[in-house]
Amino acid sequence: MPAKSRFTRLDAFTKTVEDARIRTTSGGIVTIASLLIVLYLVWGEWADYRRIVVHPELIVDKGRGERMEIHLNISFPRIPCELLTLDVMDVSGEQQTGVKHGIQKVQLAPAIQGGRPLDVRALDLHADEPATHLDPSYCGECYGPPAPASAIKPGCCQTCEEVREAYASVSWAFGKGEGVEQCQREHYSEKLEAQRDQGCRIEGGFRVNKVIGNFHIAPGRSFSNGMMHVHDLNNYLDPSQGSHTFTHIIHHLRFGPQIPDDLTKRVGGKTMGWTNHHLNPLDNTDQSTDDPAFNYMYFVKVVSTSYHPLGWKSRGPSTDQGDSSDLVSIGQHGLGQDGSLETHQYSVTSHKRSLKGGSDSQEGHKERLHAVGGIPGVFFSYDISPMKVINREERTKSLTGFLTGVCAVIGGTLTVAAAIDRAFYEGATRIKKLHQR
Repeated sequence: MPAKSRFTRLDAFTKTVEDARIRTTSGGIVTIASLLIVLYLVWGEWADYRRIVVHPELIVDKGRGERMEIHLNISFPRIPCELLTLDVMDVSGEQQTGVKHGIQKVQLAPAIQGGRPLDVRALDLHADEPATHLDPSYCGECYGPPAPASAIKPGCCQTCEEVREAYASVSWAFGKGEGVEQCQREHYSEKLEAQRDQGCRIEGGFRVNKVIGNFHIAPGRSFSNGMMHVHDLNNYLDPSQGSHTFTHIIHHLRFGPQIPDDLTKRVGGKTMGWTNHHLNPLDNTDQSTDDPAFNYMYFVKVVSTSYHPLGWKSRGPSTDQGDSSDLVSIGQHGLGQDGSLETHQYSVTSHKRSLKGGSDSQEGHKERLHAVGGIPGVFFSYDISPMKVINREERTKSLTGFLTGVCAVIGGTLTVAAAIDRAFYEGATRIKKLHQR
């Protein structure tokens, strides 16, 4: 028996004789329409296969020993830069007092003059250049406290700033530097008076441990007095220095790198696109007060958020990254070379009160009483959520799903087209027979 005859009885696609086939106009129209429909649906399957979506998932954050960056841009139109100090502390016991690295203070013109930024060269009250005109054997007096460890000349206070550091080391108030020879030589009091009506904008970023903590912007140099964190408020509360208040505008505050705009659109979808306000709800916050002894508190809940691009491969759980993360420059922490992104979202509640105490009777809450005392300023207390949001890029279909969809489109369309063509043919045949009778 010939080899081709062995499979004859297994043929599921029996053929008809060419002479037995009947071609109709309606059949041609249905064929063209079905081909167009097949092309359209196959193109839709291809577009769906190529489409990338972002799928969010919620997991327990298993990272440990991590650090995160805080970026801020806050304007204080009624207090000069010399009186503002940025401090950071957390529950691990780490403190950063008078943070300067990564932070820039921009002097602002008085509010009545528009609050425009002034020349950056006028920002520093203390000369950075050494006093070369002094006798090489000169050793400035520290006026009681020991010389700071960072002194230019060990055991001496050569500049007004070094005397201020020495005073802070023993928790002494400094004031305007009256009677301090170094400050008189540098005209510290006169420069402070020149800034009296100016404002200040603090911008930049700093790095903290990823644990519960707080950072605050308060007046005067900070120091520790026993177990208490205090500030030298002499110059801030001095009536001769003008009426300083902590009216402020939070232009921007975020934890971690900024999420790109194109990503926020993909994460939010077409119906509810995200903006960075979803991630940074304190942006463009404006608070105003005429009371110098006023305190603003923001309680922030931080949620770790990751973005993994298409094809991203896990490198295992996070381990102790404290040392390696410090080698990355400010602003680059959390940006992966593979396109991944490690950042944070946050929610916030705010509270404000006068340090003189009293109640909120003016707001209709007589029963709400405030404690007396505290430090004027703007305080941010942040807590870290144990959960983490991962936004992962994925294709909506696999290659197998795409091929299955194409087969279903072709088979389904041709089956329906054959049924429609059969209906047209049977209908036309019946009508023709009726007319022949």
